[in-house]
Parts: sequence; structure tokens; C-alpha cells
Amino acid sequence: MRRNQESQTEYLDEEQEDSGEEDGKNQGEENRDQIYYSGSVTPEGGRHKIHCLTIIGQVEGHYILPPQNKTTKYEHVIPQLVAIEQDSSIEGLLIILNTVGGDVEAGLAIAELVSGMKTPTVSLVLGGGHSIGVPLAVSARYSFIAPTATMTVHPVRMNGVLLGVPQTLSYFDKMQERITSFVCQNSSIPPERFKELMMESGELVMDIGTVLDGEMAVEEGLIDSLGGLNEAVEKLYELIEAQPPKEKLEEQPPSAKKGPRKAGETRKKPGPRAREAEPEKTLEKRSPGRPRKKRAAAAELPHPMPIPLPPQDRAESKGDPRPKRRPGRPRKEEG
Repeated sequence: MRRNQESQTEYLDEEQEDSGEEDGKNQGEENRDQIYYSGSVTPEGGRHKIHCLTIIGQVEGHYILPPQNKTTKYEHVIPQLVAIEQDSSIEGLLIILNTVGGDVEAGLAIAELVSGMKTPTVSLVLGGGHSIGVPLAVSARYSFIAPTATMTVHPVRMNGVLLGVPQTLSYFDKMQERITSFVCQNSSIPPERFKELMMESGELVMDIGTVLDGEMAVEEGLIDSLGGLNEAVEKLYELIEAQPPKEKLEEQPPSAKKGPRKAGETRKKPGPRAREAEPEKTLEKRSPGRPRKKRAAAAELPHPMPIPLPPQDRAESKGDPRPKRRPGRPRKEEG
């Protein structure tokens, strides 16, 4: 008996180990597939469950770039952000940036989504966060930059055939104002200083703008702090733990699913018992012309008294067939 029990326990232990290994393998395969197809991963095992999103290479917008370019497609990033915001199990988002810039509208679209998320977000600039990577870096709730990373601030540029009309310059000016206002609202740099860095002419060889390393970006107020991966993850955990606990929605009664109830409106019609309980109200609601009400009123009234007729004429009372004469002139007497 003891040998059988020992063999059964050993068999159960082996099954549990096998199931644990299979779960680990499945989780590892899912993470690999997620990294391969979307460039992101949702690691587990830490204090909190976070999602890691990478924005690398060039941000691809409305036009497909050549296959040899490393790109981040905004039509892949936007659905991920929506899913992260709606998934209650994901408590934080870590954005890792190493981008040379790209499409202005696509980059601003991603940055606006990140800045409007309720989920705690932290960004980390590694290598470079140039051009439209600047709004993407400051869109998070807290931003980090590595000491060796750089950020290039320059005005909006467009290559290709352009129409040399004043409207083109006005369009560029409006687009640049959108970028400047977004960056200054989500960071500590003043708009005047940001425009000075953007219009600097002695920094770049073939362009205007300024290249900021990690320390300079923090000093200018563009990025919140210097740091690496460990500091970014710890800050994200801190923001998650500072969040108020998520309130669980109470179970609503079935009647609440049918929409708001109007004033004085009842869901169900009164049954026969309710009608019997209020006989007086039902009688009051009846119209006064019903036959039952008429009969009851006639039975309660006293019998009518005979009405005296007016006195009849003597000729009529004696049965004289002669008609009544109209009073006129008296007749003349004969002879």
C-alpha cells in the first residue's frame, strides 16, 4: 500500500511539473510571437503587470517606406494603445524610443493617444529621439533619457515637389505651432526657449536646429530625468502604486439594463389583484355615461309628482266641435 501511495504521489508531482513546464513554454512562445509581429511584449513576474512598447526606426505614416528601412507602423501602434487602455489586467505602459523621426501626423496621433491615457505611462529614450520623437518622448506621464542618448529639435521639413505659394508657408507655420504647443504643454520647457533651440543655425551642418544630449535635455526641461531601464521600471511601479484602487462595479439589477426610468412610469401593468385592491379608483375612472351608473342613479331618485295641466277652454271641455273664434269686431244685430 505504501509503495502504491508513493508511486501515486510521484506520478502527480511529475504531472504538475510537466503542466508547469508546458505553461512556461506556451507563455514564452506567446511573448516571442508578440515581439516578432508587433515589437512589443507584456512580461509577467514583476510587482505589477506592465506592457512594453517600442518605437524604433522611422515612424511610418500614410506612405509605405522601402523594405530596407526599420519602421514603426502607426496602424499597428494605435490599436495596441487602445487595447492596453481597455485591459484592466495591464497596470502600466513602458515606451522605449530609438527613432529618427518620421511622419508628423502619424507621430502626433500616437503622442496624443499616449498623453490621454489613464494607465500610468513612462518613456525611456535610448540612442536617439529625434524630430517627431520629441513629442513622443514627452507624451508619457514621466520621461527618462539615457546619458548617451541624443534628441534633435528642428522645424518641420518636407521633401519633394512643393507649391511656392504663401499658403504653403502658412501650412508649415500652423503645423509647427501644433508641435510646439504639444511639446511645451507636456514638458517644462518654455515655448520661447524651444523655438530658439529649433531655429539655431550654428549647430547642424546642413540644417537648422539643435542636438541635445541626455544632460542638456534634462537641463532644458524637455525630459524629466536621467536614467536607464531600472529607473524607468521603478518609476512606473511607483506611479501604479500611487493610483487609486480600481472600483469594482456593483451588480446592477435586471431592471437597470432596460434604460433609465421616466418619472411616474411603471415597468409592469397592474395585475388583477391590484385592481381588486383599488375598486374605488376604478369606479372613479369610469365615464359618467355608462349604463350601470345610469341605473343606479335612477333607482335612487324619488318618483316624479304629477304635473298639473293648465285649465282647458269650456268649449273643449264640453266637447264642442266648433273652433275657437278669434276676437274681433262684434256682430250686427238683425232686424
